[in-house]
Amino acid sequence: MQNYFKQALASLRSQPMASWTTIAGTTLAIFLIMVTVMMEDIRIAPYAPESGRDRWLVHRFTSIKNNNWGNDQSSNAGFNTKVAKAVFMAMETPEAVTTLSIAPSEALVSMSNGKSFGAQLLDVDHGFWKVMDFTFISGTPFGEAEFESAQPVAVISESVARKLFGSTDVTGRRIEIDHNPYRVIGVVRDVSTLAHDAYADVWVPYTTTNTAKNKFNEYLGSLKAIILPHSREEIPKVREEYDRLWAKLGDEAKEDGWEFIPRDRPYDQETAVNTMWANVDPDMASVRKSQYIIWAVLLLVPAVNLSSMTHSRLSRRREEIGVRRAFGATRGEILTDLFVENLIITLFSGLLGLLLSVMFAFFGTSMIFAEASVTGEVTHLTAGMLLNWHVFGLALIFCLVLNLLSATLPAWQASRTNVVNAIAGKK
Repeated sequence: MQNYFKQALASLRSQPMASWTTIAGTTLAIFLIMVTVMMEDIRIAPYAPESGRDRWLVHRFTSIKNNNWGNDQSSNAGFNTKVAKAVFMAMETPEAVTTLSIAPSEALVSMSNGKSFGAQLLDVDHGFWKVMDFTFISGTPFGEAEFESAQPVAVISESVARKLFGSTDVTGRRIEIDHNPYRVIGVVRDVSTLAHDAYADVWVPYTTTNTAKNKFNEYLGSLKAIILPHSREEIPKVREEYDRLWAKLGDEAKEDGWEFIPRDRPYDQETAVNTMWANVDPDMASVRKSQYIIWAVLLLVPAVNLSSMTHSRLSRRREEIGVRRAFGATRGEILTDLFVENLIITLFSGLLGLLLSVMFAFFGTSMIFAEASVTGEVTHLTAGMLLNWHVFGLALIFCLVLNLLSATLPAWQASRTNVVNAIAGKK
């Protein structure tokens, strides 16, 4: 392997213009495709406090129709507390289940008789703290007792704590949320706005707000659910229990003419973020087809140009290849050497492209990830959110494919060079 690195370095030095043009082209190709991958991956990859995303089952909307109304139109929204208790809180198979508001809302937060400011408020249940893995700086989350008895307790973010009290050690202090008194029970590290289901500035039991009272009809409300199985292998068993509980509730609903429309819920995280409308079934085949087309274009177009550059570089080494053939090197050995040599250059360029894409993501967060943000603004983006094994693995695969597309034909043609003509400098 050391010899391959020496050969690659020698090739770069002997033909600097062609070689560095090849590196620049490969770097740009990997850069573009990795930015595309990161835009999608940031919505589905697991990272704190949503570290369980890879095994989540998400029920964001509920679809229902009333057969007594004489039409097939469905109503689509979150569910209410009746559904929460009958289905999600009754589940026993998963590791944890949470029911929470579909999205955070703007609330006024202040100290008693103090100046108020706007903050993002998320109404959650006690299971929320088991599904998510927040880092508590002080205090603890509220439990089932506080939730069921509607205790006015709140968990606040580090930023809110400092803004209110100038410190994070504020457990037990009193605050007002929309002019209602609450007691701070815990303080957590700030959450990125890209953590779509966990993000807020303040978290309170929804039994203390109007969320528990919101009812659009007998079953619809403003809640969603996230189910956390113990492992991915347990997902089918969890789905089975989910279907059984919904069927039981559905039998009760039919007595009043109601009929639930399943739409293949609950969804894994990838399906959930790519199913934008509540009244349509998910179509992941089309989503993946679009992704593959984009990836193919971003790979094939530069591969054609890089193939020409690789062919040009190898043509200038015709005499070297002829001498090696004259000394007994087989076509297979030459093909392998040229292919691996080009692979090293491609991997180097790919790593450079990956680093540039990460830098671009950090400095261009508002432009790249704004659509994936809860508020439209991106906060608290970390390297761990961008760099994971999935991203590294895809970058490596794209490098290998790009090398395969751009180097195979030129290397094969070079290995078949006529010995006599090559040494004589003829084609």
